[in-house]
Amino acid sequence: MSNQEFNDWSEMVEQMNEAVAQSIEQNMEAQAAFVESWSDAVGDSMLEEDELSEGIEGYAAAYEVWMDAAEQMFERTAAAAEGEDVEPTEFRDIWLQSANEAFKEVMSTSAFASANGQLVEAMMEMQQEADEMTQDTLAQMGMATRGDVEEVGERLVELERRQHELEDKIDQILDAVEE
Repeated sequence: MSNQEFNDWSEMVEQMNEAVAQSIEQNMEAQAAFVESWSDAVGDSMLEEDELSEGIEGYAAAYEVWMDAAEQMFERTAAAAEGEDVEPTEFRDIWLQSANEAFKEVMSTSAFASANGQLVEAMMEMQQEADEMTQDTLAQMGMATRGDVEEVGERLVELERRQHELEDKIDQILDAVEE
């Protein structure tokens, strides 16, 4: 092997090592973000014991998926170091597929559904409070609120109903006078 071939090979191995190190670092960051978001969602909610247990099982299954991905990455890196033609997209695909599987493991649990339900409920309460504050602010500024517009609409409907009643009575009177 010539010096140039050795340098090329060394450079390729170094690039692969850097790519693997970067992939592992990104994996660890993704796992940390995943665990943090999961624990925030589940930790802040009032879950039943069985939901919490199922949530932990879901997380454990997701962790297993990540570990399998790390093993696959190691195997493909070793294969590349041994001279096998390994496409860089294989590494990306391993992580993307693993992320999908891991999130599916967690999102299919009743703990995740319960935490999501509580999150939606809290968001709806916040929206209701914001709407009430907006209506109060509009009222204080002397502007029409939703309640004011609804009241005007109800009055218009009632006036139309009365008008139709009067028109019907007038028509009956005119018919009686004409006969």
